Order: sequence, then C-alpha cells, then structure tokens
Amino acid sequence: MKHTEHFDELLHTRRCTLLGLGPMSRNCVDAIIELGNELKTPFMLIASRRQVEAKEFGGGYVNNWTTEDFAEYVRGRDRGGYIVLVRDHGGPWQNYSEVAQKMNLKDAMESAKRSFAADIKSGFHMIHIDPSIDIHKTPTQEEVLERLFELYKFCADVARREGKEIFFEFGTDEQSGDLEDISVFENLLKKIVAFCQEHALPKPYFVVAQTGTKVKEMCNVGDLAASAVSSPDAAAAQAHVHKLVEVCNRYGIRLKEHNADYLSDEILGWHPRAGVHAVNVAPEFGVFETKHILRVCDDFGLTAERERFLKLAYDSQKWGKWMVANTTATDVDRAVIAGHYVFSNPEFQKIKERIAAACKARGFDLDFSIRQGLKYSMMRFIYNLNLHHGY
Repeated sequence: MKHTEHFDELLHTRRCTLLGLGPMSRNCVDAIIELGNELKTPFMLIASRRQVEAKEFGGGYVNNWTTEDFAEYVRGRDRGGYIVLVRDHGGPWQNYSEVAQKMNLKDAMESAKRSFAADIKSGFHMIHIDPSIDIHKTPTQEEVLERLFELYKFCADVARREGKEIFFEFGTDEQSGDLEDISVFENLLKKIVAFCQEHALPKPYFVVAQTGTKVKEMCNVGDLAASAVSSPDAAAAQAHVHKLVEVCNRYGIRLKEHNADYLSDEILGWHPRAGVHAVNVAPEFGVFETKHILRVCDDFGLTAERERFLKLAYDSQKWGKWMVANTTATDVDRAVIAGHYVFSNPEFQKIKERIAAACKARGFDLDFSIRQGLKYSMMRFIYNLNLHHGY
C-alpha cells in the first residue's frame, strides 16, 4: 500500500491527526522507528536540511548524517516499513552553508535542487518544498510561488527519471503564531491547483498554514496555544482553524500544522475532532533528551560532566533564534534549548561516554533510558491525536 493510501485510510477510519516527528538525535530516530513498528502505525520522520543534508554539502548536525546514510540507516531498522522519510523545509537558504555564503537567489535555488535530487535518489517518500526564506529581502507571494513551482517541477522531473513515487507538502511562509487569512489562503490554493492542472502534476498532499502555533524557548506561544480550549480566545482560534480545514477539504488538499510542540493534551485532543490532517513536532524532543541527560548527571553526582555539557551547549549560540523578546530565560535555560545541537560534537561525545560509563557501573543503560523516555513523550501525541487504536 502506498503511504498516501495508508494515510487516507487512517484519516478516514480513525478520525485521527497524522504525526510528523523530528530526528533530533540518533536516539530520537531509533525511538520513532521502534514506535512505528510496535504500533504498526506510519509516522513521518521529518528531517530539515540543517539536521540531515546531502553528502555533497557535508551532512547535517544530527549524528553528522548525510541524506544518503540517514535514509539507509532508517530503512535498515524499519522492518515493517512504517516510517515515511520526509524532507522538511527544503528550499533555498534552508541550510547553514547557503546562508553563510550569502548566496544569491540563482545559486541558492540550484543548491536546493541538488539537495532535493539527493533526497529523491536516496529514497525519501515526501518532499516539503518551502521557499519562504530569503536572506536578501522579503519576497512577495508571487515570487514565493514562482520559486515553489520551479522547485516542484524540478522534483517531479527527477522523480520521474528515477522511477520514484514522491508526494509533496507545500509551505509558503514561516510559522508566525498568528492565524492565516482565510481569503489569502484560499487564493493560494487556487493558484496551486491551477498550476498543477496546467502542468499535469498531482496536487500536493499537504499544505502548511498558520494555525496559531509557534515554538519559542520551551513553550508554544501561538494564538491557538495561548489559552485553554474552553476559553473565548481559544474558541475563536479553533473556529478559524475549522475554516482552514474546510478550505483544504474543498480543494482536495490536507492541512499540515507545524510547531505543535508543547501544546496541552486538551488542545492536541481537539485536533482530530477539528479535522486537522497532520502536525509536526520536533524541538520538544531535543529538549527532553537534554533534560534527561542533565537529570542523570544530577542523580549520579556528575557535576563536572553536567557543567561541561551546559557550557558547550550555551557557547554554541544555537539558542538565539528561539528566544522571545524581553526574555527572562537563564543561561541554563538557553543551554537546555540548544543542547541537542551539540550531541554530535566530539567534545560532547567524550562527556557522554563518561556519563554512560558511570551509568553502566550502576547497572543503568543511558541510551536505552533516553529512548524509553522519548517514546513515552511521543505517546502523549500519539494518544491525543487518536493514532493509538489497535495497540
């Protein structure tokens, strides 16, 4: 059965919301694969270009994985075929090197195309095309769509030549935490559908919209997340998302929500009832693993290792983009937010080896405990999104 057919069946029979999970670490990837096979339920494994990148570009920060090696790793462990490999946020200026080199549009587009080609050849199942970033200016919607369509045609051509069946997710702006303008969104879908019809291309399976979610620091600050489900403000946000779902259903395209991290059980449980087709969750699991390692250090009195890890994470400065204005976050908070970015750093690997050795001396497997904790955290989403039936 094709992944899209399996997704359609789940959406129809379970009244669920599909789940995309970020590969924040090797432990996180292993936990996702184990859960998919244990539950016999497909999960989207959503790798950004910063996390996992083509060998040509030097790989990504997660386990130093190249696209090619990452795909092979997942296939080798996903015995039941439940993991849907997804390129998340593919497009120009979506990896570190294109930004650092201050590439012009032409070069950044060509770089993105080479990255997409590696995804397709490596066996990724879904491509999220996201041309929303421009380091030189704020592009108009027409400019964003022009880039989107150019990249879509390219990917479709590569997939055809390679004999690969790929499905797509389109995103045209960065998550803001606000709610999408319904008329602007519907106009966007009209243009997408018209382009697909004109060029005899399938419509994207998912489209990303602003549903009132936005991750900052270690919480969700979007309009939808800001209040309890029963509050008037949340009720207005829910009604707005209902309209987005209706528009998507009318055009035969499914709504994908990004930044569902840290949402309450109540709000998560509302998603399937509202008909939201899919959500993505990622940073929350990186923070969980960092906190777990620090907690182990506290429990076993590994003060030196704890402090070295925190300093390494803080000094990475990777926490910068996550901070809110006028933040009250401490340096430790900043380090926790950035912890997963340094998991593959050789210095952290030495620190972790010492922590793991101390755990082993006490009959405790550090990585196993991390994976079990991650699986428990993921189950919160799985249960609330109604993906657990039959388990």
